[in-house]
Amino acid sequence: MDFISTHLLTSILFFPILAALAILFFPTEQIKLIRWTALIASLVPFVLSLLLWGRFDASAAGFQFSEQYPWYDAIHSSFHVGVDGLSLTMVMLTTLLTPLAILASFGVTDRVKAYMILFLLLETGMLGVFMAVDLLIFFVFWEVGLVPMYFLINQWGSANRNYASLKFMIYTMGGSLGLLLAIQMLGVLFQTYDLVTIYTRWNALEASANLLPWFGSYLTVETVKTIAFWAFVIAFAIKVPVWPFHTWLPDAHTEAPTAGSMLLAGVLLKLGAYGFLRLVLPLYPAQSAQYAGWLAFLAVMAIIFGALGAYGQNDFKRLVAYSSVNHMGFVLLGVAAAAKVAGTADATIALNGAVFQMFNHGLSAAGMFFLVGVIYERAHTRDLNQLGGLFPIVPVYGAILLFTSMASLGLPGLSGFVSEFLVVRGAWASMPIFAALAMIGLLMTGAYILKGIKKVLHGPLNEHWAHGEHQLTDISAREVIVMAPLMALILILGIWPAWLLDVINKAMSMLF
Repeated sequence: MDFISTHLLTSILFFPILAALAILFFPTEQIKLIRWTALIASLVPFVLSLLLWGRFDASAAGFQFSEQYPWYDAIHSSFHVGVDGLSLTMVMLTTLLTPLAILASFGVTDRVKAYMILFLLLETGMLGVFMAVDLLIFFVFWEVGLVPMYFLINQWGSANRNYASLKFMIYTMGGSLGLLLAIQMLGVLFQTYDLVTIYTRWNALEASANLLPWFGSYLTVETVKTIAFWAFVIAFAIKVPVWPFHTWLPDAHTEAPTAGSMLLAGVLLKLGAYGFLRLVLPLYPAQSAQYAGWLAFLAVMAIIFGALGAYGQNDFKRLVAYSSVNHMGFVLLGVAAAAKVAGTADATIALNGAVFQMFNHGLSAAGMFFLVGVIYERAHTRDLNQLGGLFPIVPVYGAILLFTSMASLGLPGLSGFVSEFLVVRGAWASMPIFAALAMIGLLMTGAYILKGIKKVLHGPLNEHWAHGEHQLTDISAREVIVMAPLMALILILGIWPAWLLDVINKAMSMLF
């Protein structure tokens, strides 16, 4: 226990890998044993994260529970991990959604051992990004998380899985190239990759006094900052994803297995938003303020076009996929608003909303994708035109779908309303036009959510699902258990958001 207390972050980070190694030696035919071992192993990081939350001091500045070990001394890179209020929130989200995704996967019967191992490896990749305090370690985990998701889509996805997985990999790897070059540029400039050191030194540099003899010419620090800024922005914009870099997302979501979609929407999309908050805003405040209007424009386009794209879908899963583009647009709008008026109360409000939206979207999107998977498992179709009038047949499922849909819509009293309100309130003072345009997206959000509910639950009953071998069964106890924690948190955060917002607010106040 003393070892875990001393090495709390590394215990959370690497326990899934140890569990994956153990499962590797299990007999392939022992499916039940593999499933339960993976589930219990994924619950351990969640319990340790609760311990981390309990011991976290929200009023303290900087990273806590830091662990630093020699790793690559030749280039001044170390294995350095730590958490603040921002990363702690994302660690909690990751360790909560992973066991729920694994429990949701108990219906999978094909190559269960490899499937569960990939999920555990994916958890470590995601956690590493949120914990990393060294830029090179950040990039390593950023890339590590791509590999398990690629194979989950490619091997356990739907009919068009090869195209979707390749597109997912090409898009994200393409963005990562610029990210790697920008990180190397910072490493050469500062002779370290440690974020704490870079934060301290970065903004103290004077452009006029620092000329960098690279590539046979002289680059000023401001030029380097601008180049690195756009390299970071493009990489993170692809991951969020922001319009027009979003086209990989609907394909990846549509083809991914249900649990893969839960983590893809619930956590992986947050890696890009986290990059904006952890690296872009603190390292490039001048460039962020200069280009805040462009970031806000891209955010509003994601909000509007994501909503319009969702409304135009007849594939239930594709509708939910486009809704992620819509909801994550609010995160970027909060980032853009904060960049323009950094250091003000409005900036803090916008950032609080952005981080809270990341957490809330993780809950509602994971729930929506799971519910799509529940109906697909029974009906073997996601075509909204083939469903309809199912409420009398599956009343419990219908009630849960209504609740989760209202959370995604942003109904007052549920968590999504609080975060979207904070973003719009923070953006209104400095970007009233963009905030007003975002309301168009909110209007269309209501339209596509109501369309989905109507096409699945209401209207004339499709008799095909009411009788005989095609008769649909209601949601099972295991599936209710998957949804229960998500629904509880959505309700609690909608009624009493202060317990989480207090941690987020203190972290955002210290961001710049």
